[in-house]
Amino acid sequence: MPADAGPSEDAGHRTGGAGPATPDTLVLGIETSCDETAAACVRGGSDVLSSVVSSQVELHARYGGVVPEIASRAHNELIIPVTARAMVEAGVDGTRIDAVAATTGPGLIGALLVGVSAAKALALTWDVPFVSVNHLEAHLYAAFLEEPELSLPLVVLLVSGGHTMLVHMEDHGRYRLLGQTLDDAAGEAFDKVARFLGLGYPGGPAIDSESLHGDPEAIRFPRALMDDGLDFSFSGLKTSVVNHVRAHPDVSTADVAASFQAAVVDVLVTKARRAAREVGARALAIGGGVAANSLLREQFLTACTEDGLQAFLPTRAMCTDNAAMIASAGWYRLRDHGPSPLDTGADPNLRLSTFR
Repeated sequence: MPADAGPSEDAGHRTGGAGPATPDTLVLGIETSCDETAAACVRGGSDVLSSVVSSQVELHARYGGVVPEIASRAHNELIIPVTARAMVEAGVDGTRIDAVAATTGPGLIGALLVGVSAAKALALTWDVPFVSVNHLEAHLYAAFLEEPELSLPLVVLLVSGGHTMLVHMEDHGRYRLLGQTLDDAAGEAFDKVARFLGLGYPGGPAIDSESLHGDPEAIRFPRALMDDGLDFSFSGLKTSVVNHVRAHPDVSTADVAASFQAAVVDVLVTKARRAAREVGARALAIGGGVAANSLLREQFLTACTEDGLQAFLPTRAMCTDNAAMIASAGWYRLRDHGPSPLDTGADPNLRLSTFR
C-alpha cells in the first residue's frame, strides 16, 4: 500500500483516509516505548472507548530498573493479546478502525520496534492509515482526553522517568520547549534515591508512600537552578541525599524521603509558575509518571489557584504511559497532516517538534 494511501473505497464507515479526521474517526493507539504494553481505541481525539495497559513492573523490580531486552521480549508476547483486548472492550473489530497510531519515539529501540511493526501490520491488513506519534507529544494530549476544552495557549510540565521539561503548547501541533533537565530527569532521581534508600522499584510511588511518615523540613536539600531560568538539574540533589545518609547513618529514612521529595516538587512547581508567567499562558497542566505524585499534585493546584491559572491534573491512570494518549495525538496528526509514510522508523532519540 502506498505511504499516503487511505482506506479502500468499500470501507464505507471509515473516515480517516488521507484527509482530515472527523469526530467519528476511530483510532487504535499502540504504546510500547518502555515497560508498558498498551493499546486503546479513541474516537474523535477524546472519546476513550477502551484503554488497556499491561505493566512489566514485576519483571523489572528485581533489577531495580527497566532491562531493555526483557522489556522487548515482554512486548513481543503481549502486544497481540493487549491489542485484542482493547478492541473487545471497545466493542469493535478491524472493520471499524479508521487509523492505527503508534509511538515511534523516544524510548527503548527494541521496545519501540515491537509496537511500530505491529501497528504497520494492522494498518496494512485493514487498509487504513498509519500514524507516527511522538511519545512526548502524546503526554501533552493526555490532558485533552479528560478536558477537551482546556484553554490554549498553555504550559505543560512533563515529568517522567526519562524526561523533565516545560513545553509551551501554543496551539495543536505548535510547541516551544521552554526548559528541560540538564542531567537526571525527576523520575530518574526518584528511582535512584529510592534504590539507595532500599525502598524498591518503581521509586516514585515508593518515595511518595514513605514520605507520608516523614518531615519534609527535616533536611534542607539543595534546589539546583531554583532562581535561574527554566532548566532543571537533579543530579546534585541525588548526590546530596547519598552524602547526607552516609554522614548520618541513623537518619530517619522517612525524613530523607520526605525532604528529598519536597526539594524536587519545590523546583518543579516554582519553574512551572515562572514559565506560565513568562509566556502569558492561560492554563498550566502536568503530565508524565511523576505527575501522579501526591505532593506535586497538591502544590501544583495551590500554585495555579494563587496565580489565577486554569489547572489540569490528569487522573493517575493517564499520568503513566498509556495508548489512549497515543491515539489522541494520532487523531490530531491525522486531522492536520494526514497519514505517516509506512517507511517511518522507530527513533529512540526523537525530539518534540512542531508540525511541519
